[in-house]
Amino acid sequence: MSTTDNKISVVINTYNARQHLAKVLESVKDFDEIVVCDMESTDDTREIAARYGCRIVTFPKANHKSAEPARTFAIQSAAYHWVLVVDADEVVTPELRETLYQKIQEPDCAAGFYIPRQNMFMGMFVRDFHYDYQLRFFIREGTEWPPYVHTFPQVQGRVTRLKADTKARLLHLMDEDMHEYIEKMNLYTDNEVDKKMHKGYGLGALLWRPAWRFFKKYFMDGSFRMGKRGFIRAMLAAYYQFVLVAKMMERRYREGEQKS
Repeated sequence: MSTTDNKISVVINTYNARQHLAKVLESVKDFDEIVVCDMESTDDTREIAARYGCRIVTFPKANHKSAEPARTFAIQSAAYHWVLVVDADEVVTPELRETLYQKIQEPDCAAGFYIPRQNMFMGMFVRDFHYDYQLRFFIREGTEWPPYVHTFPQVQGRVTRLKADTKARLLHLMDEDMHEYIEKMNLYTDNEVDKKMHKGYGLGALLWRPAWRFFKKYFMDGSFRMGKRGFIRAMLAAYYQFVLVAKMMERRYREGEQKS
């Protein structure tokens, strides 16, 4: 094993990310390398990254609505064998950094790890039974990230999960207000339509997918422990599925009209 196999590159995709970036970079400054892949920000994102000594690479913004099309380019821009992908609104706890360096020393180390992430909603950290697991730590070689929102990277080798009963986690600082939440929902569902059109969702899915997602989010994931916030959060999760299926049905109707 070479010495570089024990080093970790942190990769951060950015676009106008000044709001939380300094706090994020402060939390990862003790890793071996920080690569910021910027999508032509128009604020001072790049200046903040430069102050922290980050290596900055550029991916054209074009008409991309999310960071996913730039993910593979960003990962392959890293110098070291291990890559930790961190969003520009996620803080890495000291316990997570320590755990990752311990893991890569193990002889039977997996090729990728799902990391527990704790999100915020309406001013408080979510109190779910289950963390929001993200596949963010993996070997660089051979890893590719599909260019669609809500996808995970394709890692060459065994993938496992870190335990959620420690403080080794990502803290997601983004706390959108309702207006921002709905705007992002609109963008994400637009992106997911392309990915899921082959599934042929119809009237049944328009009913059962929102109902199932509410049940899962509110009862199984534990959002009920957040009181009124939790109920709103579960309803929004259900509404996301309703909007997604409705957009898929709308596209099929319009395509059918064009053919007739």
